[in-house]
Amino acid sequence: MDARTASQPGDSLNRSPIPMPEFVAMIASIMALTALGIDSMLPALPAIGAELGILEDNHRQYVITAFMLGFAVAQLIHGPLADRFGRKPVIGIALTLYVITNGIAAMSDSFELLLVARAASGAAVAAGRVVTVALVRDCFAGRAMARVMSLAFMTFMVVPVLAPAWGQLMVMIFGSWRLIFGGIGIVSAIVLLWFLIRMPETLAPESVNRLDVREIWRGYRIMFRDRWAVGYTFATAAISGCFFAFIGSIQQIVYDVFKRPELLTLVFASVAGLMAVGAFANSRLVMRFGMRFLSHLALVATTMLAVVHLVVILAGGENLWVFIALQAPMMAAMGLCNSNFSAMAMENMGEIAGRASSLQGFISTMGAAVFGAIIGQAFDGTTVPLYIGFVSLGLMALAIVFVTERGRLFRRN
Repeated sequence: MDARTASQPGDSLNRSPIPMPEFVAMIASIMALTALGIDSMLPALPAIGAELGILEDNHRQYVITAFMLGFAVAQLIHGPLADRFGRKPVIGIALTLYVITNGIAAMSDSFELLLVARAASGAAVAAGRVVTVALVRDCFAGRAMARVMSLAFMTFMVVPVLAPAWGQLMVMIFGSWRLIFGGIGIVSAIVLLWFLIRMPETLAPESVNRLDVREIWRGYRIMFRDRWAVGYTFATAAISGCFFAFIGSIQQIVYDVFKRPELLTLVFASVAGLMAVGAFANSRLVMRFGMRFLSHLALVATTMLAVVHLVVILAGGENLWVFIALQAPMMAAMGLCNSNFSAMAMENMGEIAGRASSLQGFISTMGAAVFGAIIGQAFDGTTVPLYIGFVSLGLMALAIVFVTERGRLFRRN
């Protein structure tokens, strides 16, 4: 019998180690440290470029790209460590390093040092992505895991809504982008203490794996033999590439295309806010309709909205408000895709949750970072390259999912 069939989507381990609201809030807070490290930078990119002598505007995006590359590569390390030493020590040490590297970034006197610090910060906080997914998988499975991840994602979306406004406040009122990094360090330290005090170890003693190359490779082989794990990991890379391209380009789009720099935080909040609505809807609907049906529907919607937006641009009908009206629901649909894709990719990975989450995170994040960087560097003063990229990645994700499901889309179990 197919392992996927044997594990029913509605099954749940249902072993929250602390009260559920606190569990969701803590997972969301750890996840949100990544968003804080990215989104609060957006209003500060012009100031960073001016102070550190960045001549090419598109090169300012490297502040985001360096973070994401470090984030991607380090996931290969955090997963095996979490499977060997436990979830708690790995997250604890990683968040400590995140505090330190943000302090280094705040004191950087050259663009090169800033990029090194940003890559190191991304590498440290990558544990927040890998180990939290494994931690949730320790406690939940199937649709219940998808629901928990959606609730955490919905809660964590408060940060992308507020982070750009906070970054803009630091630059406009205090005149310093360096305070942004100091603030990230303080918030990270608070989350670290909360985690260490309240969250017990969730890795069962019988699930501890030896830290050797053969064991790690055995786990990777298990993942690569599972077509759902592989397929939905690569589909996540494509859809996340759209999100990274948006993050890298939004500051230039609002400043240079629409000439409304004062509205950057409003634009970002409008889009991110609807992503939170999508995550909330997923948390309520996934138990009824299932991960496949919702995520496949959301993927088709994402691709169709990208096509419509591109047609509107080419027809000369885009302005800032049209941009928001079309982009916001597309981002909400992306949120539904990613929450469910991640849960489906992990469904058969309980035995090797840390290593599987690590490898899946590396593939999806590295792929997304590369896709996002290519699209972002193609910025030419218009939104055309962005939406050509969105359409291309949407079609790629659809093709991957179609092959993964052997043509049977929209199933409810």
